[in-house]
Amino acid sequence: MQRILAIGECMIELAPAGNQQFSLGYAGDTLNTALYLARFGARVDYFTALGTDHFSNAMIAQWRAEGLGTEHILQVQNRTPGLYLIETDAAGERSFHYWRDLAPARELFDLAPQLLETFDTFNIIYLSGITLSLYSDSARALLFKALADYRANGGRVAFDINYRPRNWINPEQAKHIFHQMMQRTDIALPSLDDEQLLYGAHSADQCIDRYRAAGATEIVVKQGVAGSRLYTPEVHTTIPVPEKISPKDTTAAGDSFNAGYLAARLIHQSPEQSVLQGSRCAALVIQHPGAIVPLQAFKDAFPHAE
Repeated sequence: MQRILAIGECMIELAPAGNQQFSLGYAGDTLNTALYLARFGARVDYFTALGTDHFSNAMIAQWRAEGLGTEHILQVQNRTPGLYLIETDAAGERSFHYWRDLAPARELFDLAPQLLETFDTFNIIYLSGITLSLYSDSARALLFKALADYRANGGRVAFDINYRPRNWINPEQAKHIFHQMMQRTDIALPSLDDEQLLYGAHSADQCIDRYRAAGATEIVVKQGVAGSRLYTPEVHTTIPVPEKISPKDTTAAGDSFNAGYLAARLIHQSPEQSVLQGSRCAALVIQHPGAIVPLQAFKDAFPHAE
């Protein structure tokens, strides 16, 4: 079975539970994708840094129980993960509040650069713009070199821009770093609203052209209820969403789409079929509060996933 590696950060999540109450969970963009990939039966590992506190240990225990590979997770003494709180409006659109500046995930490749040497044991590496925003310039340089070497040896890299302005000094810094990342991307999974937030108003096809020019050969531009614009050398089309859903909470909609898409591609389903699975996974997730839906709800929606 093919192996996939996801890189990033998981935080303590406080999700709305009604009457100004919040439920405790654990989430982060690439972690969300990794966990849903594991639920689909993919062989997936996660790279991050956590503390040695109760919450860090609970995260790792939960991931192991769901089949997520945790062998390479770094635990740093006397440190704790970041925390974020979700607010949602009447339409289910979410906003976030973060407490994460001292999270050990930011120092992963400064503390453990040897992890980069394990890349060749994976078939696909998945990361996001949020992943890139975590690291120092020197750590990003190490990561970019490792990704270039990995691709030269036949590995494939999947990337979702997940642009969050607060994570960057200014848009120019983000554009510069994303341009370097695009040159190391095979499978691009951007959301059009993120792309427009950074690059200004433009179409999904213009977005595709930017990734193609940088070297990506498989591109899915997520457009919410407008469906997904798909490009491969053989296919260039829009795939509508199977069903329009009124969301309860759009947290992790894109992350879960990416998981459904990549899981299907890992078992050699067509890009078109993979987009549909990604859409169905996102539709399930946005009907629940928080990033990670209960395991039984996932099994009910995807009984043949494992």
